[in-house]
Amino acid sequence: MSTLPSTAAVKSPGESYLHVLHALMLRDMRTRFGASLWGYGVVVLWPCVHVFLLIAIYTFQKLPAPLGDNRALFFASGAVPVLVFQYISREVMKAVISNRPLTYYPQVKLFDVIFARILVEIVTGFLALLVIIAVLVSIGANPVPADPFVAMCAYLSAILLGIGIGTINVAIIGFFPGWLLGYALLSIILYISSGVMFLPSYMPDKIYSWMKYNPVLQLAEWMRSAYYPYARIEIDYLYVLMFALISVSIGLYLVKHIVAKMSA
Repeated sequence: MSTLPSTAAVKSPGESYLHVLHALMLRDMRTRFGASLWGYGVVVLWPCVHVFLLIAIYTFQKLPAPLGDNRALFFASGAVPVLVFQYISREVMKAVISNRPLTYYPQVKLFDVIFARILVEIVTGFLALLVIIAVLVSIGANPVPADPFVAMCAYLSAILLGIGIGTINVAIIGFFPGWLLGYALLSIILYISSGVMFLPSYMPDKIYSWMKYNPVLQLAEWMRSAYYPYARIEIDYLYVLMFALISVSIGLYLVKHIVAKMSA
């Protein structure tokens, strides 16, 4: 009788990798959010609370929306891409800190830990987006952009930029652990200057020309251009995409050739 294992019991390298990735994602969600769905639900709702807190403040003070006649839509259209970028770039950096012991197992590579966290954050951000859309509909706002393709491109670009800056953060924190606090402060500056609470194009030209070097600001304007095409907001699409792609390339190179060797 043959003692070879059956074909069904033998896993291909691809299946083995997916199994490891699935296990990393489940572990990541359970350790960060708890074993129940309530913990994960709080994380999904947190960016939503952030958006609607801005809306509540402006509504209470009876301040008009800088563009259009709907405060909720104005703030949501600017805040969504900015928050997507910030959450991914921050949580990818923290993934290596919290899951570094897992890389001692031969089946788990440093990139696997990072990739699992990226997938978790993409899913979490998308669920938060669905909640925001549902709330906008419930209060009578129309969340469907005038140009859905432009909105989708802005959202995907925010994810790409978040991945790029997040992987660069992984390399930086490998040398300077204090960068976790440093990036938190930088994130606040990027958020304030990104135009979530105001319309940057209304600023004086000399100031606005410098502000546009902030790719996060252009992400917010990119998304708003999908909702307010009549505003004729000018976005340097090539600058944003090249910034994101170069960041991803640099980040992955540093992770593969420097951070991975430091962890070995």
